[in-house]
Amino acid sequence: MAEHIQRIDHSLFERLAVEARSLPRLRLNHNLHAEADPVQRFLNVMQPGTYVRPHRHLRDRPGAGFECFVVLQGAIGLLLLDQHGALRGRERLDAAGPLRGIQLPEGIIHTLVALEPDSVLLEIKEGPYVPAADKDFLAPFPPEGTAAAAELEASWRALFSAGDS
Repeated sequence: MAEHIQRIDHSLFERLAVEARSLPRLRLNHNLHAEADPVQRFLNVMQPGTYVRPHRHLRDRPGAGFECFVVLQGAIGLLLLDQHGALRGRERLDAAGPLRGIQLPEGIIHTLVALEPDSVLLEIKEGPYVPAADKDFLAPFPPEGTAAAAELEASWRALFSAGDS
């Protein structure tokens, strides 16, 4: 039975954070689920500077495009956008509280920014994972790896500066 147990502990966070720091994307997913599982469960380890292109989740079955986030370490900024890319809201998710997690209903356009080094986010959404259908990206936003994306991420992170979140 022990071979099926997956420990979610500080040593795992440390190992994943070191790897995330070394990657060009400055983030790393660590799946807790098998690819074909009906529920995706994974750790998303994020470093400040990582860019998550604004997107929403849509599924064939109404309501199945939900996404749940719980911060286990550090802090994450969640930005909610309208269909034109205008900011509709923001939430600071912080392992130290008061808001540690949030569940978004299907179709909400959002992005995430890492507010602290080595932030760890538990994400839960319906599976199985189908890369071509998982995310519906908002077209006006730049793709990952561009200078425009880096500038945009920095401006989003600045929205959560001390005293303003």
